[in-house]
Amino acid sequence: MSSNRRDFLKKASLLSAAALAVPAINTEALAAPRFNMWGYAAPKIDKVRVAVIGLGMRGPGAVDRLSYIEGVEIVALCDKYADRVAKNQKILTNKGLKEAKAYSGEDGWKQLLKNEELDLVYICTPWEYHAPMAIESMKAGSHVACEVPIGLTVKECWEVVKTSEATKKHCMMLENCCYDFFEMLTLNMTRQGLFGELIHAEGAYIHDLLDLNFNKNGYDNMWRLRENIKLNGNLYPTHGIGPIAQCMNINSGDRMTHLVAMQTADFMMGDKARELAAKDSFFQEFVGKKYRGNMDTTLIKTELGKTLMVQHDVTSPRPYSRLHLLSGTKGFAQKYPTENIAFGHSFISKDQMKELYAKYTPELIKHIGELAKQVGGHGGMDFMMDWRLIDCLRNGLPIDQPVYEGATWSAIVPLSCDSVAMNSKSVSIPDFTQGAWKTNKPVDITLNGGGNTPIKAKTSKDTSKQLNV
Repeated sequence: MSSNRRDFLKKASLLSAAALAVPAINTEALAAPRFNMWGYAAPKIDKVRVAVIGLGMRGPGAVDRLSYIEGVEIVALCDKYADRVAKNQKILTNKGLKEAKAYSGEDGWKQLLKNEELDLVYICTPWEYHAPMAIESMKAGSHVACEVPIGLTVKECWEVVKTSEATKKHCMMLENCCYDFFEMLTLNMTRQGLFGELIHAEGAYIHDLLDLNFNKNGYDNMWRLRENIKLNGNLYPTHGIGPIAQCMNINSGDRMTHLVAMQTADFMMGDKARELAAKDSFFQEFVGKKYRGNMDTTLIKTELGKTLMVQHDVTSPRPYSRLHLLSGTKGFAQKYPTENIAFGHSFISKDQMKELYAKYTPELIKHIGELAKQVGGHGGMDFMMDWRLIDCLRNGLPIDQPVYEGATWSAIVPLSCDSVAMNSKSVSIPDFTQGAWKTNKPVDITLNGGGNTPIKAKTSKDTSKQLNV
């Protein structure tokens, strides 16, 4: 055998071995042609035809909020249960709006996508349906707004990203906490350099949902409790990670590279199941299950050497907290239990805080914030999120949370589960931007080119009057 042939075979074997060493899902993603959705401005849509899928806990609020935004036509409503669809029709008709097309049943959403010509599908279903519905909606030619998380596996997150790129349809995960008032204040302050360079950030979702998760009349078929059995990690990271990741320019100047997750044992859910089962045989199914622990703490490292911490606890009897902590070379900010900012060893005064709000509140909040409080949705942040998305679609602007944000933040769910299962070993975080984070620019939080979408007056009697905000 010639030396040239031996060299060729040797190189070929090395290449084959290298290919086998790369996880299949990453190989698949890198091999596919891609279009960078970061900063992409889709063609303007004068009237946004919307379908809302999932009308249980979150869906009715979405129907109500969207009905206030000019340029939105809710053309279809869908839920597994027909009575929920009928109930939500009244939200529209009570405001003088026409009924939407009704879809119900297990496959009602598939018929909806097949029959309707849509611009936006708004998904409020249980978590396991998010990725499949988002993917099929984009393939059907619609932009997507999807409740958190965008996917429950890394593979699902990749598929959502690839579908968005292939179809050039936006897929925005509805991370409403990015639109809360203090979070947006600190985002703008970060952009203006008041905290210097951020070094470390912390977020959380600490919310006592023990009774709600065990409520027979709460989540349909106890689906959220079942997720606390199936998934053993940080089940709900996006409320905590979203706002701090935006402040740290994750996916637009830096990226998360790996994480470790450590979790307590379960000290409450198993006991709760036994307590309820002793009184009601309905809960016998949930006795003896292995529940996720009370507190999950996930630590994340970035390419530039910065760190983030995200916590999750939905069972302990603690006050609500999303934490939101930013630590930089020149300053510090923290929310929960109170809003505090410091540029040294002491927190600033209340008067100084008012001055910061006056000077650094982003244009979005100045423009729509007070009206958002009137319409509602977690103090107004839900409505600001909805209004901003519609305004971007109507004016052909890039959206605030491109698909890579939803994928990256959601991937913490399965990756934290992997780390916990491996006794808190380090787990790599995929780069869903495929290197574009190096050149992506931070999302514009001004209203350049937009801000001209009016909302209807908040009254069920007069839907003709509009407020040009």
